Amino acid sequence: MKPFDFTPYLLTDWAFQGRVSQQPPAGDWRTWLMMGGRGSGKTRAGAEWVQALVKAAGPRSDLRIALVAETLGDAREVMIDGVSGICRVARGMVPEFEVTRRRLVWPNGAMAQVFSSEDPESLRGPQFHYAWCDELAKWRHAEETFDMLQFGLRLGDDPRQIVTTTPRPVPILKRLMADPGTRLTRMKTEENSANLAPGFLAALADRYGGSRLGRQELDGELMEDRDDALWKRERLEALTVRFPGTLARIVVGVDPPSGSGANSCCGIVVAGIEETGRAVVLGDCSVEGMSPAGWARAVVTAYRRFGADRVVAEINQGGDMVASVLASIDATLPVTAVRATRGKFLRAEPVAALYEQGRVMHAGRFCALEDQMCDFGPDGLSGGRSPDRLDALVWALTALMLDRAGEPRVRGV
Repeated sequence: MKPFDFTPYLLTDWAFQGRVSQQPPAGDWRTWLMMGGRGSGKTRAGAEWVQALVKAAGPRSDLRIALVAETLGDAREVMIDGVSGICRVARGMVPEFEVTRRRLVWPNGAMAQVFSSEDPESLRGPQFHYAWCDELAKWRHAEETFDMLQFGLRLGDDPRQIVTTTPRPVPILKRLMADPGTRLTRMKTEENSANLAPGFLAALADRYGGSRLGRQELDGELMEDRDDALWKRERLEALTVRFPGTLARIVVGVDPPSGSGANSCCGIVVAGIEETGRAVVLGDCSVEGMSPAGWARAVVTAYRRFGADRVVAEINQGGDMVASVLASIDATLPVTAVRATRGKFLRAEPVAALYEQGRVMHAGRFCALEDQMCDFGPDGLSGGRSPDRLDALVWALTALMLDRAGEPRVRGV
């Protein structure tokens, strides 16, 4: 008798196909916290976990699951329709995505509702058996959104949640790690090399290997604030305000890139000052890998989007070219050129003092900007690179609150 070939079944069995680190931990737990590098297989593990719960629920199910992402777009593009999303791994039991109702419905009746960290209040009311939280460390209102979810995670005998995220040393993540009900799984990007493009790991290891950014984004390590940094993440979290007051003036700070190419970044940060004299950082509109015309268009777009009064642009690297490039996009753009005569750390210190005094708030979470702020030290670098976003922030807040102090000096074009 010809032996039965189990290969087709094993190739579609996640318990056989997935790595050990991608399988749910044994024992009692409330939260499965999966911290991993980019492309390490976190999303696939989350999607397979959800799909396994639905299949185990049987032919007739009232299972209710919450899918929470940074934005609704992220939930759909990554968690649901992504290459490793739920609909891609739903072998034999494919859910229907009801866009208008923001939910997935499986043939057996199981249902998953989609939520965004931008709207914590939307989690007030619904209740669930399970939840999948993706990229928690990037959530806009992480504490509030996560707390609202916990109140709704109350159905069944054993409510559980999986959190898949690239690590950042934010308070919510550190609190979860310390929770006795959490089981932590760590994954490195290199562990998933079989499913990544050839040369991808080599290129990233060559550029970021051993650096703070590489250890966080590739090795999945939780990188704490550097001891000599001017800003701390916990402090920035406390200085977040959702609804700023009436703004008397708005400026766009610009730190043009010194060159061009995929690794170049133009820092573009928008800030305003309330009638009370308190400053509010409104947005980080920085762009990477753009040509001079490209980043100039991004500056003009930010200026118009926020209804700004002026653009403050550093000209140390580009001189008159910076103003010329901006004028080529919008000849009416009011531009003030600034030139740095002291080091980055000395320029940033008075701005950091404003934060310490509670005179600057953030109208949301700006992760890339805040990462630079909390990894910026006396060497004038952040993550081993020039802090372009931070430089733009310093110019904007200096123009709004410190230009009368003399340094950095602001002069007209």
